[in-house]
Amino acid sequence: MSTLYSYFRSSAAYRVRIALNLKGLDYDTSPVHLVRDGGEQLKPAYRALNVNALVPTFIDGDVNIHQSLAIIEYLEQVHPTPALLPADPVARAQVRALALDIAADIHPIDNLRVLRYLKHDLGVSEEQKNAWYVHWIVEGFKALEARLAAQSSPGKFVFGDTPTLADCCLVPQVYNANRFKVDMTPFPRIAAINAHCQTLDAFLRAAPEAQPDAE
Repeated sequence: MSTLYSYFRSSAAYRVRIALNLKGLDYDTSPVHLVRDGGEQLKPAYRALNVNALVPTFIDGDVNIHQSLAIIEYLEQVHPTPALLPADPVARAQVRALALDIAADIHPIDNLRVLRYLKHDLGVSEEQKNAWYVHWIVEGFKALEARLAAQSSPGKFVFGDTPTLADCCLVPQVYNANRFKVDMTPFPRIAAINAHCQTLDAFLRAAPEAQPDAE
């Protein structure tokens, strides 16, 4: 059985958990606490698996993959049904672009190591750190909401009426937004898609509070 090295609140690990659940794949969870004892991801034992010292890491037999979107693409190729990417090349590129709007543009600058650097190395206050976090979510959501609002045939999910890679990225980011009390009123499409996803077992079982290491 495959193993996902995960932290319950990690957005990137959350994405992979959703994908694994949507595809109906069993896996073991190996928790990596990102805060306790200075961060277990920084210990030699974990760095031996992932020199980036980030989660997730996915082990499937002899295969070791890091980076959440690469893991999901691997799952898509090895377990193509149900598909998380459309077959049409243009639609596939559009789904990837929407996923990257979140995974490449919003999430990285709000990641734990960035927040630690802001607070501990640059000396910003807790209030300033939180303001930074919220600012970049709001800026990213403004663009994403505009793209979703411009869709000619909006569906229940980010792209159509079946969940895709983009939904795997959206739901964890909305979770973060809610955790930091971002006002979601200006983002009705994002909020509606997230609410629909929360009716599905694959998303519910992937949620941070449902994980074995939840605190």
